[in-house]
Parts: sequence; C-alpha cells; structure tokens
Amino acid sequence: MAIVPCSMGTLARIATGASDNLIERAADVMLKESGRLLLMPRETPLSSIHLEHMLTLARMGVHIIPAMPGFYHKPESISDLVDFMVDRLLSHLGLENKDGKRWGE
Repeated sequence: MAIVPCSMGTLARIATGASDNLIERAADVMLKESGRLLLMPRETPLSSIHLEHMLTLARMGVHIIPAMPGFYHKPESISDLVDFMVDRLLSHLGLENKDGKRWGE
C-alpha cells in the first residue's frame, strides 16, 4: 500500500494508531498484517515531531519516501522530476517500470 501524498496529519495518525478514515485504517491493517506500506510525505520543513513519527514508522518497517527528487539524472522538466519519484515508488513496491531510468544508466 502506498499513500501519496501523505500529509503529516495522516502520518501522525498512522504512527499513533489513531485511524480516523478508511485510508488510515487500511494503513493500520497493513501494519497489523506485516504488509508493505510506503508513505510519501509532502510537507517541509519538518518539525521534530514529524521526524519522531517517521522514525516510529520506519522502525515498524514502513518505507518513508519523501517527495524529494534526485537531480543526478539531469531532469529537463517538471515531468522528469515526477517520473523520478514515481519510479522510486514503483521500485520500492517491487514493480518494474520499463521506462524508468536507474542510477548509472
């Protein structure tokens, strides 16, 4: 399961087990059932409480993938940056993107 984008409120409720809606409840079940859960936080700057919640989730095995694109592939458009993040997300989900570029390619 991937939550993209993931607000800090959603991230906090997942970290504390305080499910308030269907998405948060589904994430809670993923944790309970040891499923793969990926969160793509969208907010900056990060406060210490945000970082604590991310650390709590990371210790539970959640993949935290902030929406921070790399620039080593020399993007030429916003679309290139979005594609980079989509490729990272798919990679962490174990899905192959035939159009995706890997490091060193």
